[in-house]
Amino acid sequence: SGGHYRPPHCFARYKSAILVAYRNQEKYLHHLLYYIHPFLQRQQLSYTIYLIQQVGTGSFNRAKLLNVGVREAMKDEDWDCLVLHDVDLVPENDYNLYICDEYYPKHMASAMDKFQYVLPYKTFFGGVSALTPDHYMKMNGFPNTYWGDGGENDDIATRIQLAGMKIVRTSPHLGRYKVMNYDEETEMQEPWRRPTSQHNTRKTWKADGMNSLQFRLLSRIKHPLYTKITVD
Repeated sequence: SGGHYRPPHCFARYKSAILVAYRNQEKYLHHLLYYIHPFLQRQQLSYTIYLIQQVGTGSFNRAKLLNVGVREAMKDEDWDCLVLHDVDLVPENDYNLYICDEYYPKHMASAMDKFQYVLPYKTFFGGVSALTPDHYMKMNGFPNTYWGDGGENDDIATRIQLAGMKIVRTSPHLGRYKVMNYDEETEMQEPWRRPTSQHNTRKTWKADGMNSLQFRLLSRIKHPLYTKITVD
């Protein structure tokens, strides 16, 4: 219920909140839920899956939705780990543990089929990542000002560095993911490009983030396999 699970026969060593920024991607959501629940249960984690949905038809703001998810999830539980998860990614290896690195933010989707299982560029932090609440607050969360696709992942990589941390990565043979909306033919015609950032992160990161987050909570509903948080 509400996407919450704890192992019935043992005490879970880790508590992870899985946060998915979402808008009208029901097909991917069904696939993700089908694979991710048994995957996390095999890891004997205590976890909850949160879907953070943006209303309206305006540009999608993934980074701000994840900030909202962190704020709301922390009201439920003192989570050890916040796993930020794209809705269209499915992990391939059970040993890719959905727990945080003690010292630094961890990039988990280090090898996606879309990029031939190598990193598209050195500072890439997209797809799936894991941060402790302390890491998240130390870098002031994600920027609230990225509307539309792309760019925010580079901002986040820069924030991590500015906050005196570094990115650690799950090794590529473990951090393998299938991208569900990946179309090989269009990918060959239009190779993936790194989005250009329009923001001066060095100047803005301390003022734009968790400390400036504003939103209107419209509903919070426990569905059979996830908790859905709808915001404006």
